[in-house]
Amino acid sequence: MSSALDLAKALINRKSVSPDDNGCQKVLADRLSSIGFDIRWLPFEDVSNLWATLGDQGPLLVFAGHTDVVPTGPVSEWTFDPFDATEHEGFLYGRGAADMKASLAAMITAAEKLLRERPLKARLGFLITSDEEDKAINGTRRVMSTFQKEDITIDYCVVGEPSSTDQLGDTIKIGRRGSLNGKLRVIGIKGHVAYPHLASNPIHNSLAALKTLVETQWDEGNELFPPTSFQISNIKGGVGANNVIPESLDLDFNFRYSTELDSQTIIKRVETILTNAGVNFEINWHLSGEPFLTTKTDLIDVVSRSVNEVTGVTPECSTAGGTSDGRFIAPTGTQVVELGPCNATIHKINERVRISDIDRLESIYYHILKELV
Repeated sequence: MSSALDLAKALINRKSVSPDDNGCQKVLADRLSSIGFDIRWLPFEDVSNLWATLGDQGPLLVFAGHTDVVPTGPVSEWTFDPFDATEHEGFLYGRGAADMKASLAAMITAAEKLLRERPLKARLGFLITSDEEDKAINGTRRVMSTFQKEDITIDYCVVGEPSSTDQLGDTIKIGRRGSLNGKLRVIGIKGHVAYPHLASNPIHNSLAALKTLVETQWDEGNELFPPTSFQISNIKGGVGANNVIPESLDLDFNFRYSTELDSQTIIKRVETILTNAGVNFEINWHLSGEPFLTTKTDLIDVVSRSVNEVTGVTPECSTAGGTSDGRFIAPTGTQVVELGPCNATIHKINERVRISDIDRLESIYYHILKELV
């Protein structure tokens, strides 16, 4: 079998911009099938989902991840072709190197290493999707819904997201903030700026409410979560002429929120603020995921010991950062921990991962496997 580095390069070389898997999962499925895993394909719409399992008794540990990547941006700005994995000065360059094809490769080769030494004492699974970076509707979310209908339960899940900050293993994620998006339309009456009494300016009408939304302290966070944040990401109003009062204002915003709140509480508070300010509005809400937190320490302790065994580092437990597919797995009662390489270059030009970290990541995953399966 090839090394984790070789496998990571093979995956990077496949242009798997979300939701196109472009054969990455077939590469992984072939490796897993050759060491005894049962392979099940769960395609939904244009999304590929791989479910591979081995063992028939004991707790189920699942390695979870995604083969899809974000677009490269201007290829001319990359030092190397983003879909031609390149080793340079101790780093492996390519789109998906850190997020998260190196993790996937290390997970596979760690399992191969363990199975060369002994049979499993419990159950092991791989849940891999091509719909994490985009809409995240027909990937892990849909798979977990299928599993619930089939009474398939996961005890432990290690997600290979790039969790580390300055060095491999210095941070593991034991939860994530919730993410709630809103598309707000403030409705006015179009007219000439010289006759404002004949119109209703949606920009003016919404300013006080928007100021309140920006300045509101939604909560104080807690020991493991920072306070909830509200951010306006896009705003558009007007027809492009300086003498026309627009008929509407469109605005996109996002909440990243802690376990002190839930989506329905936020929705009610936002709509109350707008209503009390006399704003004529419509909102379309989209919930990316409620916050989750792994409170049982079994998996956290195993991951922390494994990191320390390989790197000498005691990882910090964190809930910071964006969302991950852990938000779809944790609500079923699964203990979820995220562990992967450094995240400094993810989604950027010249995304890369330290080559030595790939082998060390394999060793960490191997230690986790030894303890749990």
